[in-house]
Amino acid sequence: MNLEQSSTGMTPERCAANVVETIPLIMGSIRAQMRNKGEPFLSISQFRSLMFLYQYPDSSLSKLADYLGVTRPTASAICERLVQEKFVDRKEHPQERRAVMLKLTETGRARLEEIRVITCSNLSPMFDDLSEEQMGIVLAGLALLREVFDCKSNNQ
Repeated sequence: MNLEQSSTGMTPERCAANVVETIPLIMGSIRAQMRNKGEPFLSISQFRSLMFLYQYPDSSLSKLADYLGVTRPTASAICERLVQEKFVDRKEHPQERRAVMLKLTETGRARLEEIRVITCSNLSPMFDDLSEEQMGIVLAGLALLREVFDCKSNNQ
């Protein structure tokens, strides 16, 4: 889907529309690579949970639910499967009796790295026809997106 633009100038709305159109395409490719060659038993939500806990150890279930865009009971169910697989450790928060802290186990960290290596290896041929300069532009754009979204999500 391509949204028609009335002007050629870049606006925040136009930038957002392009992000909204592009990210699902990228995630679809990642999902397909994980399913076809990388990880038939781990769902995308579980993979995203592992990635989140890698980046934000000792996070609460609420923060994980917010990140995944699901309810706390759904996030709890996702976590329960990861705990059963010994990928995630769940323990009570020292100051809040009803809160839990989630952290990757060594097994979880190793499995995440294994999945990342396989998935990246399977995705890398998509970049074969890009020049070094084009790949640098892609990386710079991704770094900027990470900065924008990480900053905005941490301020909410």
